[in-house]
Amino acid sequence: MPPARRATAATKPTNEEEATQADAPKARAAEYVGLHSLAPAPGSRHPRKRVGRGEGSGMGKTSGRGHKGYGSRSGAKDRARFEGGQMPIHMRMRKLRGPTKKQSMPFEPFRTHTQPVNLADLEARFAAGADVTLDVLRSAGLGKRKDVPVKILARGELTKGLTVHAHAFSKTAREQIESAGGSCVLIEQ
Repeated sequence: MPPARRATAATKPTNEEEATQADAPKARAAEYVGLHSLAPAPGSRHPRKRVGRGEGSGMGKTSGRGHKGYGSRSGAKDRARFEGGQMPIHMRMRKLRGPTKKQSMPFEPFRTHTQPVNLADLEARFAAGADVTLDVLRSAGLGKRKDVPVKILARGELTKGLTVHAHAFSKTAREQIESAGGSCVLIEQ
């Protein structure tokens, strides 16, 4: 073992040198920032795992696939919805048909869809006497999905008389709009 060296005055940096060394990375960073110096965050990118390249790599021989079985074969896939052979959930669930039932077809291919707009939203965004059409709703940030019918729902209070155009109205929403002195115009689909 080599003998330990003693620090001498010549090897110790002075306070001025320490200050300039601390500022150097900042100055260097400011100098080199640009498209040519962009790099991913340290530790965010990892090299690709190379399998089947010898036992010393830790991923040789069976290449992480284990011994025998379906998963060890070439072309084996993890199929979506496969639950290891037990009856999968999409087959375990009931199949009550009909477009209007809430229980109908669990994944809803027949459900009719609308986009809701509440009375509270109309109260907050429009002045009394306004004519609220679909285009006006869209420009106010409501009912923005194209080709999806708009339904006015009764959450919140409406105190202004508005003329509201929509594809559907809930019973309570229609009552509140009309009691506030407004009117409901049904758009035919």
